[in-house]
Amino acid sequence: MDIKLFEKLYFAQIISANSYARVKLVTEKKLHSLHWEIKTLLYLGVLLLSGGLGVLVYKNIDTIGHQAILLFIALVCGGSFFYCTKNKLSFSNGKVNAPNSFFDYVLLLGCSSFIIFVAYLQYQYNVFGNRYGAATFFPMLVLFFSAYYFDHIGILCMAITNLGTWLGLTITPLHILNSNDFDNSRIIFTGLLLGTLLLSTGWITYHRNIKKHFEFSYTNFGVHVLLISCFAGMVHFSIIYLLWFLLLTGICYFFYRKALQEKSFYFLLIITLYAYTTLSYVFIDLISRIGGFGLGDVYLSFLYFIISAIGMVMFLIKTNKKFKTS
Repeated sequence: MDIKLFEKLYFAQIISANSYARVKLVTEKKLHSLHWEIKTLLYLGVLLLSGGLGVLVYKNIDTIGHQAILLFIALVCGGSFFYCTKNKLSFSNGKVNAPNSFFDYVLLLGCSSFIIFVAYLQYQYNVFGNRYGAATFFPMLVLFFSAYYFDHIGILCMAITNLGTWLGLTITPLHILNSNDFDNSRIIFTGLLLGTLLLSTGWITYHRNIKKHFEFSYTNFGVHVLLISCFAGMVHFSIIYLLWFLLLTGICYFFYRKALQEKSFYFLLIITLYAYTTLSYVFIDLISRIGGFGLGDVYLSFLYFIISAIGMVMFLIKTNKKFKTS
């Protein structure tokens, strides 16, 4: 409510002093929204409940019994999905709002319980044997289905994370993961494949108008995975790192144009940070190859980081102002 407008009306003698006093009193007692505080507490409640279930199982495993624990988790999971199925609104390719305030949190609890249930089965009874990819594949399908069926971006992010886990376990040999050999080229190419897949899915989602609002989540994960994989390729394939540098530069330029077109400061920020990190790596590598990184090279590096960091900050501030004024 604009109190200045009522002040002008009062001084122009259009409204009475009594009416102006009432409006002023309502303005001074303006209610404060607790929307985000309540949402944060609800999300924390779901996380604490999931964590509490884990602690309860860990401390009372000998007295409760595995079957009782599995039954309890299954009841929580089944009850959550039953509630969501019964109360959900009709499916649509567009955005579908939650029917009530607790719907999203019950769905999150159901999906979390399902993941715990499958993990518990695999850990205790080794249901999938050594086929760890299968142990992540079925939860991934349930999460993707739930994300689209119930229209939940948080569940979609869980599904994308599970997709990365499944793809890594399926393509990457198990002995590489067991030995923590994350410098292996197979993991780098797996990341390139995953990033490309996510970006392609985001593009299809947006242009085919299938849950169009999911596009940001796909693109966000895809950009990070793709650029991290390219940077890892620069470090791992040091002989041909300039080819990886050109690939990473091309990706950064493409999403830089996309950020300008959509006026997205978030994507502009992450692209700038990745590009700055890449250029800094190339600069330090060239200095170490040419000068052997003596004392003069150390001073030159310090000077570079000071000047380049200031330039990057000024570039972001200037571009952000253009976004706000245009």
